[in-house]
This record gives sequence, C-alpha cells and structure tokens, in this order.
Amino acid sequence: MIEVDNVSKWYGDVVAVNGISVEVFPGITGLLGPNGAGKTTLLHLITGLAACSEGSVTVLGEPSRNNPELYRRVGVMTEKEGVYGFLTGRQFLESTARMHGLSSVAPAVDRALEIVGMADAQSRRLGGYSRGMRQRMRLAAALVHDPEVLVLDEPLSGTDPRQRLEFHAAMVRFAEQGRTVLVSSHILEEVELLADRIVLMVSGKLAAAGDIRAIREKLDEQAYHVRIVTDAPRPLAAALVNLDEVDSVNLGPDSDLVVLSRNVGVLQEAIPRLARELGARLFRVEPLDESLESIFGYVVER
Repeated sequence: MIEVDNVSKWYGDVVAVNGISVEVFPGITGLLGPNGAGKTTLLHLITGLAACSEGSVTVLGEPSRNNPELYRRVGVMTEKEGVYGFLTGRQFLESTARMHGLSSVAPAVDRALEIVGMADAQSRRLGGYSRGMRQRMRLAAALVHDPEVLVLDEPLSGTDPRQRLEFHAAMVRFAEQGRTVLVSSHILEEVELLADRIVLMVSGKLAAAGDIRAIREKLDEQAYHVRIVTDAPRPLAAALVNLDEVDSVNLGPDSDLVVLSRNVGVLQEAIPRLARELGARLFRVEPLDESLESIFGYVVER
C-alpha cells in the first residue's frame, strides 16, 4: 500500500532522511523513533507534502507527490494543529469534506463524528475545545472522506487515557476493513499496544522494520543500566550480583550502584524486596538507558 524506495531528504547540509526503503501493508504499522529521528519528514514524503531528494515513494501504486486524485484516497493528520478556532466542529468537518469533493457531505460528517465520539460537541467552536478534543476532531477530518490509507503523525498528543482507548478501538476497526494505518509516535509502549508491525527510525536511518513482537524481543535481549542510591550499597550489591538477571554491579564514587541487567522487570521487583530483607533504605532507583535513542542504538549496533 505504501512503498518507500531508497528515499533520502536533505535540507542544505542537514540530512533528515537517509536511504530508507520500507513497505507498509494493510493493517496498523507504527512509525517509531525518538524526537528528531526523521519520522515527520518521512511522513511528509509519503503524503506528498515534500519532495524526495533521492528515491521514490508510491502510495496505492501511484506517485505520492503532486497527485491530487491520490489525495482523495488518503487521510492525513499532521503533527501541527491547523484548525480555525471560530469554526464549530461540524463546520470544520464539512469544509474538509467539500475540499475532498464529496457530494454527500452530511452523511460523511455524521459518520466521522461517530467514529471519534464527538457528535455531542459538534456545535461547539474549536477554540473552546481541549487539546484532546481538537485531536479527535482532526482525526475525524482525516477520516471524513473514507480513505483507503490513513497517515497520522503523533495523533495521541494531548489525549487522556479514555480518549486513547477510543482511538485504539477506532483504528482497529478501520484496519479490520482491510485498510492501511501508518501512525507515528515516540512512545514505545503506545505503539506496542496499537500496531502489528513497526518501523524504527534513528537519526534519519531505518533501524529495524517488521513484526513488533520480534523486534521487542530483540530489544529485551539488551542489557540496561539502572542506578540505585541506598544507605547500604555494599550489602545490596552483594545481594543483587547473585541474581541470574544481573550481569554486573558497580559501586560508584558516591556509593551509588550501577546495575547492568537483561531483565529490568525482574530487577525492579527484586530491588525493593532485597532492600526490605536487608533493612536498607532506597533513596533513588532510576534507569540510565530510558531514552528511545539509547534503546534504538542497541538495534543499530546489532
């Protein structure tokens, strides 16, 4: 449904996307990477909002750039908000439907409002919406023309837990109809709950692509550093080093512990248990490899 063939994009001396080739199939695919990885630039290339410096992009078998007829088959929700606050939610959707050339505007708007659960707020002005409500209405605008492909850039920004669950349900229903959803995020757990397949980007390059469970297993094989500050560093270090899940324990200059573990979940459960058994006080327990860039770096190095 989406084919990216050896695509690069640069702005002057800055390379935003570097030689990426990837295919996106029907269902839900997550585009994942830390901030600045090039996700938004890649989505702009896929949706025709930007031209490739090298390579090519096709969507539904057609070039994505300068192709107005294709845009009627693709729904896009950009990262940046672009709504007029003086319009009501319904007026916003009606204008979007007309721009897509729909002949039956009212039924299309009603369907989109139902999908995102915003029918009750359709008569209110967008300027009075919360951030989460505006996101849901922007999603409705991306769906109003019943597209075959849906491309969403950070769609869950500003939404609350209930709205996220509703979004997940809507995207699953959309994908079950045989359509294609490409959704970007910098939150690993968020994409993991939603997507079947995943595309990982780091520093403009493709780090990995494929089944999310297989990729997550590779990530989980990596060792992570956890820093512990306690009033009993040596006894706690001696207890931790005996755990099968712990590769090493180092005592720092400030008597803090740096633990290298290949199973952080087990380690997180073991630390308070061991501290309680030793009568030790814990002042701080923090991961040192918590950023996505660190995690993805492991994949790149492999």
